[in-house]
Amino acid sequence: MCFRRKVVVEGDQVRPRRRVGCLGGCLIFFAVYFICSAILGWLMGDMLSPSAVTLKDKTVYRLELNGTLVEQAQEENPFADLMGQMPYYGNYADQSTVGLDEILSNIRLAKNDDKILGIWLDGGQLAMAPASAKTIRDALLDFKTSGKWIVASAANYGQTNYYIASVADRICLDPTGQVQWNGLTAQKMYYTRAMEKLGVEMQILKVGTFKSAVEPFFRTSMSEADRLQTEQYLAGIWDEYKTAVGASRKLTPEQLSALADRYMGLQEADEQLKAGLVDTLVYGQDMDSLIRIFAGTKDYTTLNTGKLALVKRPESKAKDKVAVLYLEGEISDESGDGIVGKNVIKTLKKIRKDKSIKALVLRVNSPGGSADASEQIWRAVQKIKADSIPVVVSMGDYAASGGYYISCGADYIFAEPTTITGSIGIFGTVPNVNKLRDKVGLDIDGVKTNQHSDLEANIFYKGMNAEEHALMQTMVERGYDLFTRRCAEGRHMSQDAIKAIGEGRVWLGTKGVEIGIVDELGNIDNAIAMAVELAELESYQLTYFPEKQDPFAEMLKMFDQTTDEEKLLLKLRDFCSKPRIMARMDDVIIK
Repeated sequence: MCFRRKVVVEGDQVRPRRRVGCLGGCLIFFAVYFICSAILGWLMGDMLSPSAVTLKDKTVYRLELNGTLVEQAQEENPFADLMGQMPYYGNYADQSTVGLDEILSNIRLAKNDDKILGIWLDGGQLAMAPASAKTIRDALLDFKTSGKWIVASAANYGQTNYYIASVADRICLDPTGQVQWNGLTAQKMYYTRAMEKLGVEMQILKVGTFKSAVEPFFRTSMSEADRLQTEQYLAGIWDEYKTAVGASRKLTPEQLSALADRYMGLQEADEQLKAGLVDTLVYGQDMDSLIRIFAGTKDYTTLNTGKLALVKRPESKAKDKVAVLYLEGEISDESGDGIVGKNVIKTLKKIRKDKSIKALVLRVNSPGGSADASEQIWRAVQKIKADSIPVVVSMGDYAASGGYYISCGADYIFAEPTTITGSIGIFGTVPNVNKLRDKVGLDIDGVKTNQHSDLEANIFYKGMNAEEHALMQTMVERGYDLFTRRCAEGRHMSQDAIKAIGEGRVWLGTKGVEIGIVDELGNIDNAIAMAVELAELESYQLTYFPEKQDPFAEMLKMFDQTTDEEKLLLKLRDFCSKPRIMARMDDVIIK
C-alpha cells in the first residue's frame, strides 16, 4: 500500500490533503470495471450470444483463407469490427484467428447438405503449418466426392495456401498477383554472438545428439546432426506438396521442382497461367460473375466460416460421450497462453468425474515445454486410463518433445504425414552473467551453511564449476531416463529401443509409424472413430474441452500490441531468467 499525503493552501490555512492510494485506486478500478462489464453484457446480450443461422437454398460456403489458423475456434468477438476501425488497433483484422475445428465441421456440412452448392476458397494468406493444411486439403478432397464444386481465388497465394487451393476445380489469380511456389526453407536464429556482446554465457545441459533447441545459445550455425534431421523432414514435407499438387494440377514432381527453381513468387501472373499453376486471371472484385456460373444462379448467398458454424447441426441424444480435449501451444507449469499444466490436470479431473464420458481424444499440437508439467499431464492421463476410459491421440502440426511426452501413454496415436513429432530428449539452460556483472560493476559476496547452499546463486553470477555442472547434468539425465521410460511403457517397446530413436531427433509422422512411435496416419476424425471403437460405443455424442473463451477475455487480447521484435526479446529473457529443465523442440520457421 502506498498512501501519499500532500499539503494544500486555503487562505492562511495549510492542511494535509489525503489521496487515495494504490489499494483504494485498485478497488475503485475493479468495481467500475465489473459494473461496466455487467451493464455492457446486459445491453449486448444478443450480440454476445449469437443466434443460430438459418441455412438458405443456393448457399455457397465462402472459406476465407486469411488470418491465423488455431486448433479450436473461440466465441465470435462482437468488438472485433469496432476495434478494427480504431487507428491504433487498425491491424486487428489481420490478427484474427480461424478455428480448424470449425473449418472441418463446415466442410462436412457443405458436403452433406443440399442447400450448399459449393465452396469458394477466398484468399491465400492463412498462416498455418503443413500438417493442418493437409487436414483441410483432405477434407476438401472428401467434399468433392459429393460431386459439388470448389473455386479458389486470391490476390496472392502463399505456398501452403496454394497446396490447399490446388484441389479446386478452378484456381483464379489476380492479374497482378503471384503464386508463392518457391520450395521450402527452414530457418533458425542464433543468439550466441549477441549474448557474448552482452556478457552472458548460456551454460548448457542436455541429453541427445539431435536435441538442437539449445544450439542457438552456444552455436552460430546448425550442427551436422541438426542439419541432417532438418533436411530430412523438410524434404518429406516438400515431397508431399509436390505429389499432392502434381496430382491435382496434372504436373509431375519434376515439373513442379523446375517451377520452384524459377521462384514463381516473383514471376508475372501470365507466367503462373502458362505454367499451369492457375486457370484464370481475374480480379477479386469480379469473382461474382464466375461464382454465378458455377452456382448456376445469380441469386446465391455466401456464408463465411464463422456464420456457417452457427448453422444448427443435428444433435445426438446418446447418453454416452466422447470427450475431445484440445492441447495447443507450449507446455508450462503455472501460467501462459498454451498448455498450462495445472489447468489441464484440472480439466482431466473433471473428465474423470463425468461418468457419461466413455472415451477421450487428445488433440495435441505442441512443440513441448516444461518437463515437469509434461510429467504431471502424463500422470493425469494415466489416471483416466486406469478408469477403463480409452485414450486416443490425434497429433496436429507438432507433437514433439513434451508434446510427445503427453501423448506417449495413449492407447492409440494418429499423426498426419507431415506432423513433426519425436524429439525425445531433455535439456537445461542456466545463464552465466559473470561478465555482464563485471561490466556494470556489481560484486557478489555472502555466507552459507553447507557446501552447495549457494549453488543456485553461484551458477548464475559466477558460472558452474566442474562439480556443479556434474550435479546439474545428472539431474537432466534423470529426466531423460524418465522420459524414455514413459515412452517405452506407452509404446510397449524396450527403453533401449526408445533411446535408439530418441536422442532428441525429430521425425515426420510417416517415419513415426515406421519406427513405432505412432500407430497410424490419420486425422482427428480417425482418432474419434478409434476412440468409439475402443470404448465399444453404439451411439455417442461429442463434448469438447477446454470451454471456449468468452468475448470479454478476447477483447482484452486486442490491447496486446507487442511487436515481433519485442516477443523475441521476451523469449530470450525467459530463456535466461532461471535454470529450467525442458522437453521442447527448437523454434523453426518453415517457409
